[in-house]
Amino acid sequence: MRPRIAVIGSGPAGLACARVLHRHGHPVTVLERDPARDARPAGGTLDLHEGMGQLALEKAGVLAEFQALSRPEGQAMRILDTDGTVLRDWQPRPDDRANPEIDRGQLRDLLLGPLHVQWGRGVTEVVPESREGVLVRFADGRQETFDLVIGADGAWSRVRPAVSSATPQYTGVTLVETSLDDVDTRHPDLARLVGDGSVAVYGVNRALVAQRNSGGHVKVYAQFRVDLDRHTDPDRHMGPDQRTGLDLPDVEAVRSRLLALFDGWAAPVLDLLRHGTAFVHRPLYALPVPHTWTHVPGVTLLGDAAHLMPPLGVGANLAMLEGAELAESIAAAPGPGDLDEAVRAFETQMWARAGRWASITTAGLERLVSPDPSEALALFDEVQPS
Repeated sequence: MRPRIAVIGSGPAGLACARVLHRHGHPVTVLERDPARDARPAGGTLDLHEGMGQLALEKAGVLAEFQALSRPEGQAMRILDTDGTVLRDWQPRPDDRANPEIDRGQLRDLLLGPLHVQWGRGVTEVVPESREGVLVRFADGRQETFDLVIGADGAWSRVRPAVSSATPQYTGVTLVETSLDDVDTRHPDLARLVGDGSVAVYGVNRALVAQRNSGGHVKVYAQFRVDLDRHTDPDRHMGPDQRTGLDLPDVEAVRSRLLALFDGWAAPVLDLLRHGTAFVHRPLYALPVPHTWTHVPGVTLLGDAAHLMPPLGVGANLAMLEGAELAESIAAAPGPGDLDEAVRAFETQMWARAGRWASITTAGLERLVSPDPSEALALFDEVQPS
């Protein structure tokens, strides 16, 4: 009999894993706590790398569909000084498909395809080595058992405690996200500033990054390095005073605090904040580097659940590739008795690769949001094509 497999989480990692299993004719149960696929915004845009995210899509059999949806022009990158001077302006070649962009929502829908997701199935606990398999307990009081539970449920994974006691730690950097809609019509000057891809401005311990999504939508990220006492206390680190009660839905109050934080920067750059429609508070957390665990039969992790790292364009790519590789390993296992050995071998490979990338992205964040803005420029010079 085929082993009973549950994928917890319908993000890029979980869906890539489930889609490749489906392609190999292997039954899989996808469990997602969100009540529906459109229950909350899908997020911004992702650049999928040729040897990572795109490879995962090839393994899932949907690379051609991705190529039709993706935006190669989104690879463009412009860096400005705080006074608005253009320091770098990288434009992709017409045939460059190394890292094309795709909106997270489009990627989710592409991977969902024929998959059946059980929505509204929030997991509260995973108990390995129960008599009938791995026990999964749900928020509604129900429980089920599986032969393999794959935790692809993100930074605050409910599956992770079954294999590891590690918890994400604050990196010292916080993002506040806002958005511009219909930018080409409503804010043509900002549309030109952002271009087809991204624009970034780096100052002392802070940065502003704007990234074009599809449909005239632009995501803007204010980034700053600051102590954080509590995850839910944005007022503590959005200004010099200690006033309490700042509510992020109070758009004008947040806008005022951010403009003060970036006071003195060029007016067109600050317009990215002046015209923002809403604000979301996103402190950046990461797992220890490297993050490994003693193998637990019947349970494993993917993506942010396994190796949460700073969001420097690698995490989702790694997560998708891991999901696809794990699915192929499961499909290639000769029989149910070989499943555990396949998972164990996958984990060893994942730990080594993820550890290298976690070290790289941790060092990268230190340079991008640092006391010396020239470090950010030097980092981009190292990774961008000449």
